[in-house]
Amino acid sequence: MANNLGNVMKKESEIQSLMLFVPEIKQLIKEKELPELKRILNEIHPVDLAEGFKSFNSDEQLIIFSLLHFNRAIAMFEDLEQKDQAFLIENLETSPIEKLLEDMPADEKTKLVKKMPERLKKKLLSLLRKEDLTAVQQTLNYREDTAGSIMNTYFIPLQPGMTTRQAIEKIHLLSKFRKFSVLHTFYVVNAEGGLLGGISLRKLVAAPPDIKISEVMVSVNFIKTKVDTLQEEVAKMFAKYDLVIAPVVNGEDKLVGVITVDDVIDIVQAINTKQFYEIGKMSSKGEIRYSEMTVLDLIKKRAGWLILLLVFDFLTGSVLKFYEATLATMVALTFFIPMLLDTGGNAGAQASITLIRSFATGDVNFKNIWKAIRLELIASVFMAFIVGFIAFLRALMLGVGFMTGIVVGLSMIIVIMMAISTGMVLPIVSKKVGLDPAVLAGPITTSVVDVLGLIAYFKVAQFILPQLKNLH
Repeated sequence: MANNLGNVMKKESEIQSLMLFVPEIKQLIKEKELPELKRILNEIHPVDLAEGFKSFNSDEQLIIFSLLHFNRAIAMFEDLEQKDQAFLIENLETSPIEKLLEDMPADEKTKLVKKMPERLKKKLLSLLRKEDLTAVQQTLNYREDTAGSIMNTYFIPLQPGMTTRQAIEKIHLLSKFRKFSVLHTFYVVNAEGGLLGGISLRKLVAAPPDIKISEVMVSVNFIKTKVDTLQEEVAKMFAKYDLVIAPVVNGEDKLVGVITVDDVIDIVQAINTKQFYEIGKMSSKGEIRYSEMTVLDLIKKRAGWLILLLVFDFLTGSVLKFYEATLATMVALTFFIPMLLDTGGNAGAQASITLIRSFATGDVNFKNIWKAIRLELIASVFMAFIVGFIAFLRALMLGVGFMTGIVVGLSMIIVIMMAISTGMVLPIVSKKVGLDPAVLAGPITTSVVDVLGLIAYFKVAQFILPQLKNLH
């Protein structure tokens, strides 16, 4: 059985997908074919192991983890979901956890401690070596959304007076005793730790062995970031300069850490998730994962916003009630209300989402905001007349009369221009007062446009249609 399974696994090892072999792995565990199981597990990519980890029960998970080569176990552990990491920390002996923490890169240790429940956070901190504990606690002291909270405090600093040979020897010596996550770029500091410049490993190796570091290093002033810089700004800098690493300095311009592109990818994913949820009017605290969610969790994230928007939309009903006599006199006006409001909501959402995205990428700020406003306003005029004309033709096709068609077309023009203006104003105002612009996008913009659009529609109708001029 074991040999046959081994042959099957070998044939399929190119795709290295654990999920294809879950039944066979479970059978090997049941039959206690541990040597064969160990060989198979160490042929599967750690990412695939992490993805399929939830397919096994708790006893099987502990067996699988214990059979992995230690470096692969660390790689898999880093990709596990939080609840699976917490389970292993709670159920493994102290010794393997200590070894796990010892070999894990410093920035990953900090991430792990941060996301664990308080009882496990204390356990992890108690198992860290003194120097690791100091580094992790230092990072934990920084605000959650700043560069300091995601930086890696383990790096190899070089001195300007070193030769390239001496620098390479230092890198070789230190990297033997500690697992550094960054060995492709190094930063040069003075005796006080002040940042002077940087040099890549490629340039270091290619340079003459007796040349001084100060002669081959380059300036990094344009990419250095302060510990209190917001993570969103760090992500923009990485995107602008196509960075894979950047130095982090404190208020005295001393090098205190580095940020790598994998940390920035996590930031971008978190920002995008937050914006999507806010545009959809859901709580942006934590990602929604159906594998971990309960019905109550979903209700908590969504119900509050739905109730708030419902209360706001009560105004729409109030407007309709106010113009009840107008509708009773000219029933045909009701035919076009959904078309006007839906089109206005869409136009407003287009403008708000475009502007929010531009704020997020740095394409728009308060220095060039008037250019964006001018472009939107000019475009809104053209779009309003095009769509308004089509709405006018649609009204004529329904046979409601020429003057009613004029009311519908003119109202559509006003609604679209008003919607685009609203879609711009709400994000700009929220940005100006320090709120997240995404909060006022989507449904809130639509709700505002619905109320204003209805008022505009009925006012235009009362102004143009003779039979309505004496109402209200």
